[in-house]
Parts: sequence; structure tokens; C-alpha cells
Amino acid sequence: MAAGAALGPAAAAPRSHLSAQPRPVTCTGSERLNSSSAAILRGGLGGGRGSKMAAEALRAPLPGRCGYFVARKKRFCKMAPAPGRRFCGEHGQHEEESDRKRVPCPLDPKHTVYEDQLQKHLKKCNSREKPKPDYFVQDINAGLKDATEILENQLPISSLSKEELEDLIRKLKKASNDIQPILQDQMLSHPALQEALNDPKNGDSAFKHLQQQASILGNMEKLHLLGPGKCFIEFGAGRGKLSHWVDVALQDAENVHFLLVERAATRFKVDGKHRKRDYIFERLHIDIQHLCLNKVPILVKEKLPVVGIGKHLCGAATDLALRCLIESYAAQYDERNEKPSPKRFKSDKTDLAFNSSSDEMSGRIVSENWQPVAGIVIALCCHHRCEWKHYVGQEFFRTLGLGPVEFNYFQRMTSWATCGMRETVTEASTVDAKSKDESSDTEEHDQVPNRIECTSDSLQGLLTVEERKQIGHLCKLLIDHGRMKYLQQRGYNATLQYYTDSAVSLENVLLTAVPSQSSVLQPTS
Repeated sequence: MAAGAALGPAAAAPRSHLSAQPRPVTCTGSERLNSSSAAILRGGLGGGRGSKMAAEALRAPLPGRCGYFVARKKRFCKMAPAPGRRFCGEHGQHEEESDRKRVPCPLDPKHTVYEDQLQKHLKKCNSREKPKPDYFVQDINAGLKDATEILENQLPISSLSKEELEDLIRKLKKASNDIQPILQDQMLSHPALQEALNDPKNGDSAFKHLQQQASILGNMEKLHLLGPGKCFIEFGAGRGKLSHWVDVALQDAENVHFLLVERAATRFKVDGKHRKRDYIFERLHIDIQHLCLNKVPILVKEKLPVVGIGKHLCGAATDLALRCLIESYAAQYDERNEKPSPKRFKSDKTDLAFNSSSDEMSGRIVSENWQPVAGIVIALCCHHRCEWKHYVGQEFFRTLGLGPVEFNYFQRMTSWATCGMRETVTEASTVDAKSKDESSDTEEHDQVPNRIECTSDSLQGLLTVEERKQIGHLCKLLIDHGRMKYLQQRGYNATLQYYTDSAVSLENVLLTAVPSQSSVLQPTS
């Protein structure tokens, strides 16, 4: 009994200590482990008072980690502090003994730095402006330079009167009279992806992306664009999945190169699968607006015909890519070849030999139907993010009596095309939210239309949901038709088709273009 009495207060002390007093913000690793272990032993793992004690005991920093509690994330900071300090560098201002002041970084205020180390930090900050590569040419693909035609502060569609909206829809239908409203189905596949498509480990999201990539490759195969001696340029490459599958389909064909154009840093890239072949895969961290392909080293050296590809190339990026290929690369290449050769004396045998070899090269190019841009295959996306100043179909719009005012309204109305599926898309995105980051491509944009234009109450009495969907599809088709006309006027056989089912992707239109026979046979020098 005496022994029991002696043990009673000792056993009760930890309980009263844990329940009556909050845990300190900082503690040693052994203290944290002992207290949490004791709580679990007393309360078990089945819940109740013991599990609450264990949760309270775990409200302490991990051993060797920062002692600052991040309220927004409901946990302690996981950064490691310097030896002898309780807080990491980011939260050092909370340490009582520290008198060093931290200030926001002038290059990126999202992070801070000690004031006395600011100058040193600016020299190595990741947000500092880096040297521009040779192929950076400011606004080379931007298009419209006249700022007077760029509209700002345009009224939203919801503020239009009934008469103004009806007049806008009347213009849309009149402009679309000569456009085929139903596109041809080209839902193809490619054997390179069959194994991946049959993999039972794929979730719904991964399977849908594979279906789209297989159809894009199938359309490229149909256009005879999958072959050796080409440079494939993936615009808006993201993780680079499309280039990866093109490489698999080519089965190590000779003299093939890939340029992956992406302005932002990307996680979970597939580039690691091609690290042993760095001379084939190359990333260009640049905005398409400033990309001059004629100055990319591999294209200058190899002089390969290029194939522009893209999966869900968002909004204005499609127009920038078309200008990059057609106006920046193809046009400048033709101009360079059309320059007259300098005069030479006939007595110079060396020059005569040079001229004859040049003629032979020119004849070889014509006979092989060589073109600087061998083809374009782009899955279109996010028409509501198009901009008039970049749009390549401006001439087409003007021939229809339309201009920047109508274009800006039409590009907003394209979001109506997906309004009818808003509920389904929201439910599906909620289910897949946990696995989206790692299992799906981040370049998928077909689930982010302009919700304000979709759900405006002022439209409820004027148009039904089905009518809005039809008008939205018509707006998208009109914008895409302008892109197709742009390519046709520059000597390409351009088409629009459905490359996948709308249940797979709401953005299911593919723009393809290959040089027409007349332009192929035209001499290049």
C-alpha cells in the first residue's frame, strides 16, 4: 500500500502537467518523443483523452527544425535553423536574441533577406534578370504594334443591353454563314502508345491524356510528319509528354531533334528519360512571343525542316507559335535564300566550283520537296485568353466587316461553349484533385472558362443554356477559321478537325497544316 501511495503522485503528475499546462513552443527531441509516447501508452490508439493528449504533445517542432508555428498551415516550419538558433532564416525576426533586420527582396517580395546581406543576395537571387539567349528577340512574334487598336477597359458582356447583345449575335451568325459548323472526326491512335493505354495502373485523368496524345500522333502519321531528318518543336511543352511519345514513335530515327519551348519552370518533367540524349532533347526557357527560331543554334547548324506541335496550346500562345513558325522562321529563311550571290570572275575556278555546288544543293532541295516548316499539328485551347494584338486572323475578320471590338466580345463568349458541362466538370475535378499534380498534365486548360460570362444573371432571360453553348462553339469556330485562313494564304493546306471526343476533353479541336503542293515545288533560291 505504501508502495502504491508512493507511486500514485508520481504517476498522476504527468497527467496534470499535460492537461493543465499547454505544451511549450520549443522542446528537445527526447522531451517530445517521451511525452508523446507516454500519452499514447496511457490513451492507446483508439481515440479518447489519450489521443487528444498525443495530438497536443505533437504540437511542437520536430527535432532540429524551426520553432515558428505557421498558423496558415497549422504546423511548425520545417526549415532547419542555424546551429544555436531556434528559428530558421525566414523567421529569424521572431527570435528574441536576434537584432538583425530582415527586409523583402526587391526582386521578389515573396521572400525576405537579412538587410546586411541584401547586396550579396541580389547577386545570386533566383528572381534576378538572367542574360538573354541569342534567340531572344523582343516581341518578334507579337503581331500588332499599333497600340491604338488594342482595346482596354471594354465593357463586360453582362453590361450590354438586349439590343446590343442581339446585334452582336447577328454579326456572329452572318460572319459564320460560309463556315462549316460540323468538323470532321479524326479520332486516331498510334501503336507507340498502345502499351501505355492498356496499362491498368492508369487513372481516368492519365488515360484521357494518353488518348489525346495517341490521336495527335495518329494525325501526324497520317500527314507523313513522323520521320527522320526533322526538328520537332513542342510549344507550351510543360512536362514534355508529347515530345516523349513522338520520340517513342520514331524508334530512334536518325537526325531527329526536339526543342521544348516553355517559359515557366515545370515539375515532374519527363526530360530525365532522355538525359543520355541531351543532344536530341533541348529546353528553351523563353516566351514564344520573343522566340526567333533562326537564331537557335541547333537549327542554324543542322538546317532541318521543323514540325510545330502542341497539346492544348493556350489562347494567344497558338497565334504566337504560328507567327514564330510562318513569319519568323519560314519567311526569314526564304528571304535569306533569295538573296543574290555576290558577283565573281569567271576565271576563278574556285568560285565556279562553288557556284556549281550551290546549284546542285538548290536542285536537291527542290527535288526533295524540302520546306523550312514541314508541318503544324496543334490542339487548340482557351479561346477566351486570345488577344487581338496577337491574333493571326485579323485580315480574315476585317474581310467580314469585323474588328477588335467584335473579336474581344467573341473571345469572351467562347466560354459559353462549356457552360452546359460546368457542373460535370466541377464534380470530376473535385474527385481527381488529390492526384492531379502528379498524375495529370498541368497544361490542361479546358476546365477554366470565364465563369462570370458563363453565369451572368442578365443573360438568363435572353438565352437558354443550349443557345449559349451553340453561340460559344460558333465563336470558337470563327476564331479558329481565321487561323486556318492565315495558313492557307501562306501556302499551306490547313484543316480543323475533332481529334478526340468531348467526353475526353472539352477542347477537342486540332489544327493541322502541311505545305501545299504548289508551294513545295516552288524553288527556294
